[in-house]
Amino acid sequence: MEMGYKLGKLDRIRGRMNSLKINNIEIGASNKKVFVIAEIGNNHNGDINRALKMIDQAKEIGVDCVKFQMRDLTNVYREKSLNKSGDDLSAEYTIDLLKRFELTPEEHKKVRDYCNEKKLFYMCTPWDSSSISILEEFEVEAYKVASADFTNLPLIDDLIKTQKPLILSTGMSTQEEIEKVTQFLKNKKAQFALLHCNSTYPAPFHGINLNYIQELQKIHSIIGYSGHERGIAVSLGAVGLGAKVIERHFTLDRNMEGPDHAASLEFKEFKELVDGIRELELALGEKGKRIVSQGEMMNRETLAKSLISSKQLKKGHTLTREDIDIKSPGQGVSPLFLDKLIGKKLSRDMNKEDYFFKSDIIGGQSSARKYEFSRPWGIPVRYYDFSLFAENLKSDLIEFHLSYSDMDLKLSDFFDTTYDFDFVVHAPELFKDSKLMDLASEDQEYREFSKKETQRVIQITRDLKKYFPKTSKPQIVANIGGFTMDKNLTEGQKEACYDRFFKSLSELDTEGVEIIPQTMAPFPWHFGGQRYQNLFVHPEEIAKKCKENKIRICLDVSHSVLTSNTYDYDFLNFIETVGPYVAHLHISDSKGVDGEGLQIHEGDINFKDVGDALKKFCPNASFIPEVWQGHKNNGEGFWFALEKLEGLI
Repeated sequence: MEMGYKLGKLDRIRGRMNSLKINNIEIGASNKKVFVIAEIGNNHNGDINRALKMIDQAKEIGVDCVKFQMRDLTNVYREKSLNKSGDDLSAEYTIDLLKRFELTPEEHKKVRDYCNEKKLFYMCTPWDSSSISILEEFEVEAYKVASADFTNLPLIDDLIKTQKPLILSTGMSTQEEIEKVTQFLKNKKAQFALLHCNSTYPAPFHGINLNYIQELQKIHSIIGYSGHERGIAVSLGAVGLGAKVIERHFTLDRNMEGPDHAASLEFKEFKELVDGIRELELALGEKGKRIVSQGEMMNRETLAKSLISSKQLKKGHTLTREDIDIKSPGQGVSPLFLDKLIGKKLSRDMNKEDYFFKSDIIGGQSSARKYEFSRPWGIPVRYYDFSLFAENLKSDLIEFHLSYSDMDLKLSDFFDTTYDFDFVVHAPELFKDSKLMDLASEDQEYREFSKKETQRVIQITRDLKKYFPKTSKPQIVANIGGFTMDKNLTEGQKEACYDRFFKSLSELDTEGVEIIPQTMAPFPWHFGGQRYQNLFVHPEEIAKKCKENKIRICLDVSHSVLTSNTYDYDFLNFIETVGPYVAHLHISDSKGVDGEGLQIHEGDINFKDVGDALKKFCPNASFIPEVWQGHKNNGEGFWFALEKLEGLI
């Protein structure tokens, strides 16, 4: 096929069909992606131009496949029926519509070619063997069997002989019939999926019996749902029950003439269905597996409780219940470990309300040493723990992570001499009154507030320079905004957002500092929940904006791997694309589309390959291990990360 879709080989596990593959689309139990079919059928009402318009809309909706129907009426119906001799009115009505609404074989070929051009998978339901022969001439790659032909074994056998995958609707069939046909298909070694279906138009909710999907899963491993009901809730429910194929009829107008229009979805509703299916794919997760999300971990750190010391304790002291309190936040060891902590000898001195950590139970806390890297490196700190790390750290730099409360502190309360470190400042993401930094906001007042607070960060950075004279032009890492609550911006809205950011940047007094926007994850965590990020996400776009506006960036490896996972980018190419503009690196592991800031080797990143790419495309950029909660227990997470990264980065 010209558009590049190819059917993959059938996968079998212990003799059971596991999946069907259509190019890069896998249909089956081993993949979360649901194959969505827009059944156009004869809803074009015989108008080829209407059919092409529906293909355009289906592409915009985001379906995987559009399906049509082909019949040779002389082979489908008996001659008496075609001559209106002896059939009831419903059959007569249906035949009259079909005579008017069928596309010719030549028009089907045109439709199929247009689907290829639009990179949409074309499928067709042949109602007779002569239609199969016609479709085979222009290389249809898979076939749908209508419910009405589910028990038509000769027709199904002809389709099996094409060696193409089949998707079969089971509407109007009994349990016994479904079992017999399924066994027939398996005996013939067919590649197929079964769709639960109620063949009424529209189908009443009480007659759908959606739970039958679970019974079908006992009969065959690849199950879907072909729906004729009103609305989209039932189809979404089918996905929740394990349907891997969803087929719904599609129309431009439900009021058009013809029996299928009333049971069809129009553009807006079909788009909502597809969007809902894609959200469900993400939400379903791993079957039978409880996974604590990154956002939950963040909320746990804030809201849960920890074991803390009830008083000052000395090294060597044997802990009793009276030595231990349970208080929020949840940044120490869980109260679940209370019994294991009692009776342990302390390996360190503790002040009142210090957290207990797992190392107090099992030992083995790591500590800092001299690390060897080919680029400048450091760790992130807050003002209050700087002195703890500075005494023993032999790094090249320190990155100060500011909170909005830090901005009101006196630097002289924390620094009383000069230090032989370079330094970087990470601007707060959150300011007072729960306001996120957003230099790209459409709200002028909000944008002015963000500029004012950013200017304060710039001044603090200048003031810090007197304690760190080694740094000639300190960098300020910033999450500059451009987030949305419920969905991503359109391309036009995004360009306007970039324009507002660069306008804000030009209006700031940045003398003596360099603001470096951080590359962002597609779904950032804010206030313990997720939003949508629009700026500094995509590699080509980042490189273009950096070149046009003569700025550099902080490449957050974890964030940008999540972007690559979400949009199917090659992350090594991502590094190559943005590498010339990278001034600084944040390095941690990541998983999936939103598991950011993980400890090294606890996620999906191959740090050998990533390290090689970083050395090649941004060899001079400094870095810190930005491991989430790495500062705990005297920086235990940072030291572990640095040991793992040594020799790689």
